[in-house]
Amino acid sequence: MHLERVKNRNGVVTVLVRQSYREDGKVKKRTVANITHLPEEIQFSIARQLKGEVLVPSAQAFKVVSSRHHGHVEAVSAAMKKLEVSKLLGPGSSQQKKIVMAMIAARILDPASKLATASGWGATTLPECFGVKGATENELYGAMDWLLEQQPAIERRLARRHLEPCGLVLYDLTSSYVEGTKCPLATRGYSRDGKPQKLQVNYGILTDEAGRPVAARVYDGNTADPATVQDQLVKVKDEFGLDLVVFVGDRGMLAQTVIEDMRDRGGFEWITALKSGALRKLHAEGSLQMGLFDERNIFEFNSELYPDERLIACRNPALAARRSAKRLEMVDATKEELQKIQKMVESGRLRGEGKIGVRVGRVINKYKMAKHFLLEIEDEALRYRVDEDSVRKEAALDGVYVVRTSVAAEAIDRDDVVRNYKRLTRVERAFRCMKTDLDVRPIFHRTENRVRAHIFLCLLAEYVQWHMRDVWRELLFAEEVDTLEDRDPVAPAQPTDLASQKKATKQTQDGLPLLSFRGLLKKLSSIVRNTCQVDDGSTFETTTEPDTLQGRALKLIKSFT
Repeated sequence: MHLERVKNRNGVVTVLVRQSYREDGKVKKRTVANITHLPEEIQFSIARQLKGEVLVPSAQAFKVVSSRHHGHVEAVSAAMKKLEVSKLLGPGSSQQKKIVMAMIAARILDPASKLATASGWGATTLPECFGVKGATENELYGAMDWLLEQQPAIERRLARRHLEPCGLVLYDLTSSYVEGTKCPLATRGYSRDGKPQKLQVNYGILTDEAGRPVAARVYDGNTADPATVQDQLVKVKDEFGLDLVVFVGDRGMLAQTVIEDMRDRGGFEWITALKSGALRKLHAEGSLQMGLFDERNIFEFNSELYPDERLIACRNPALAARRSAKRLEMVDATKEELQKIQKMVESGRLRGEGKIGVRVGRVINKYKMAKHFLLEIEDEALRYRVDEDSVRKEAALDGVYVVRTSVAAEAIDRDDVVRNYKRLTRVERAFRCMKTDLDVRPIFHRTENRVRAHIFLCLLAEYVQWHMRDVWRELLFAEEVDTLEDRDPVAPAQPTDLASQKKATKQTQDGLPLLSFRGLLKKLSSIVRNTCQVDDGSTFETTTEPDTLQGRALKLIKSFT
């Protein structure tokens, strides 16, 4: 028997079950049943059974023998392909290059130690996407050594992509703490991680004006900020071949000695800010006329102390209010502690000028208020009072900062100088993402070269992640603020209407749920690739269909330029 579809003159199809038989030497057919009225899927099932196939419930047709998380790997892999990371790493193909590509992706997806990375990435499709299936921990370490050798060439390629002659170069320095005591770079220094008891390394990052990381350099943990700048000047001028750039660094970075070095080298302009001591000196000599802030929050002036430079004074009332409140809080806290010491002296529990001085020193150093207190210490007495004149002088400069630059007004106007200085927050954001999203810390590597390779690997991961965050902005709880180019250069950035709407609704404009960057990667990881096996032992693969949000995220990643 078989199924036959017959169309009449009117085009109507009739589905018949027919049986063939032989009569008088001729093959004839008889209709056994008319199943036109049955649903199409049942008709299809009957046709297969008539052909001799054995049908089983779909749940028994095959079994899933393995599942690997895939969606987030697909997103990162697509972003790296769009960014041509393979070309950045150098020409040709090698196993070390493939492993480095995989480690960059793994650092974004699930940052972990090299041992955990090698043993854990089999739960995803990452090994097959990057061709590193079976790579061992030792091979990962070997690829790190290879990466460090390629670092200068990779940085030159990044510079050609993103740094322009006469453009801005942003630079800042941070630190990350180290576990263990064997690394020769690890020393105690000023901890940006708030862990002064830990050994640390310092590292500086060079970015373009948008905050895209271009280069990294690692230093001993006690290296002073200005001492790292000369390396960056050599890199920009000699290695990157840029004849003229505007170097932007914070007030602790571009010390006067560094600026003199820039003048001597030539080919550099700079934008930075004055330290508090220099600001007080300008105020004392009368160059900084505070009365001008009565009508405006920004003005430009000159001083003989800074020949051939432009000085731009800014006053932020919101910052002034915060600093005033903070000072009052610290003064009150210091007074409270000093009062406790005074009662101990009066009761006779604490005696001796030296001992009293030590206890007092701990308090005023703790709150950094020594400059605002007048102290009289004797063997059996402690007297103190707030130096109101000192407080008043400092309060006069609350919220005031002065940006200094060598760039001519014809090249960059007053407001844009301040805006460009504020772009340093973009380097700080890169540091923040490397420390929180990419787990650059704590550092467990023991050798100097491995630490350098680890920092550079994290920088390359942040380079990819920077672009992913940018292209996914509409789907994320991103920092939607008014742009630097449009707003008052001194006033704090304000959320845009879109940002306010996102915060209120927690949805995109077309109703999709908003997520963090990590949350979106986790959402994508629920797209899995299954290996299925049928009764005869053969296998096939099937991948989860993305939902609306996942589909949008993958489409955005694959379409950005």
